[in-house]
Amino acid sequence: MTGTRAALRYAKAILDVSNAKGNAEVVSQDMKTISAAISQSKELKLFLENPIIKGNAKLAALNEIFASANADTKNLFSVLLQNKRLDILEAIAAQYATLYDELKGIKVAYVTTATPLTPELEAQVLAKIKEITNKETTIVNEVNKDIIGGFIIRLGDMQFNASIANKLSKLKREFNN
Repeated sequence: MTGTRAALRYAKAILDVSNAKGNAEVVSQDMKTISAAISQSKELKLFLENPIIKGNAKLAALNEIFASANADTKNLFSVLLQNKRLDILEAIAAQYATLYDELKGIKVAYVTTATPLTPELEAQVLAKIKEITNKETTIVNEVNKDIIGGFIIRLGDMQFNASIANKLSKLKREFNN
């Protein structure tokens, strides 16, 4: 994502402000909503990135779209308008979610599969990860048909690759040696 260093700084700032006021969880929900809305709406993303559209129009649209957002979240919109950084709002929301999870001691496990996880399988994977880490964990399922089957789990700097593509690659290396 473009502007990730700047996004990280803004995310840290809004987390500090909202945490000091005791509403970091509410802002976290706002950030999840913002991130989902921008990632799911190509029009909104293009609207925020468009340099021709005036900042005040963007601010008015954001305040209208996210009318139920917390005051701290709306203040972030104003700060981003002043600094001409509304285009990195999605990156800020994603960084905030990561920082908030770290603050609460929640680990995020990225599970890559060839098909989407079923709720039952997701519950089993989550239980196994909690058993290994002894920490609160959430799962982000990434679908990648290139792994053919199996799964890849990334948790922090650890990775466990049990994909069919990885096994085929190892087998190919063995035959070539």
